[in-house]
Amino acid sequence: MLERRRGYYTRAVTLNLAATAALWAAVAWWGTSWWALLLAVPLALTSTRRAFLGHDAGHRQIAASPRANRLLGLLLGNLGLGLGYGWWNDKHNRHHANPNHVDKDPDVGEGVLAWTREQAARRRGPGAWVIAHQAWLFFPLLLLEGLNLQANSVLFLRGKARREQLVEGVLLTAHLAAYLGLAFTLLSPGKAVLFLAVHQGLFGLHLGSAFAHNHKGMAMPGPGDRWDHLRRQVLTSRNVRGGPVPDYLLGGLNYQIEHHLFPSVARPHLRRLQPLVREHCARVGLPYTETGAYASYREALAHMNDVGAPLRS
Repeated sequence: MLERRRGYYTRAVTLNLAATAALWAAVAWWGTSWWALLLAVPLALTSTRRAFLGHDAGHRQIAASPRANRLLGLLLGNLGLGLGYGWWNDKHNRHHANPNHVDKDPDVGEGVLAWTREQAARRRGPGAWVIAHQAWLFFPLLLLEGLNLQANSVLFLRGKARREQLVEGVLLTAHLAAYLGLAFTLLSPGKAVLFLAVHQGLFGLHLGSAFAHNHKGMAMPGPGDRWDHLRRQVLTSRNVRGGPVPDYLLGGLNYQIEHHLFPSVARPHLRRLQPLVREHCARVGLPYTETGAYASYREALAHMNDVGAPLRS
């Protein structure tokens, strides 16, 4: 299961790029009609699939050499999505090293939302109102997640080496120019703005939803906790029960425990790895959390609601 899946990734990348090109061709065909806006929905789906592939390149799942994986990440992320490979790798690797650790995991650090009552207690004004109602606001806020990721990709380059700024900056600029150029060339200005809003909103919602329930509401180690690798990864992660539909929509990352224990294992192998991991956890007496998709979101939102409860008093 540690072997590369070059055939799988070759097909996945080829089909993704072909589907994306076909959708933009369809936009050109329907450009004078408002029906063209509907194509933003499948285009958001292909964008999320491309983000999953960029994620895999960052974990060196696709190619054998770091250089080849980085090249794939730059092409799929920076050029293909406007998401910076360097920023994503830095953030995501810190998350994997210390998942759900408030002081070390950027995914549960200070931000628009709060993940602990200590974070919530420091908020004032409109920010406190957001935290108080964050469980209800969570999915609407995900509509802005795509733009948030792209903005952070640009901000990350400040202070970086000139070569890194040049390579990533040129690719990010090329993506933006091609993306806006296609939209405003193929569609009228009004239709183009709506098309981009629908595409970016659904892209952020889909991508954010695929990652949101993996850790939220699970154990959060404190500053004094010293967990070994197995406990650090298993106790902070939640699996979503698999099947053809969740495996596709969540990109196979619904096997989050297996992914965290073996991040370089190709996504198609995570499902096959699950029985071995579950058996080992049972043998050593370690809780192994797996729920359905609905229950996973319910538990994550319940945690967010509990964090904001004092601010509603």
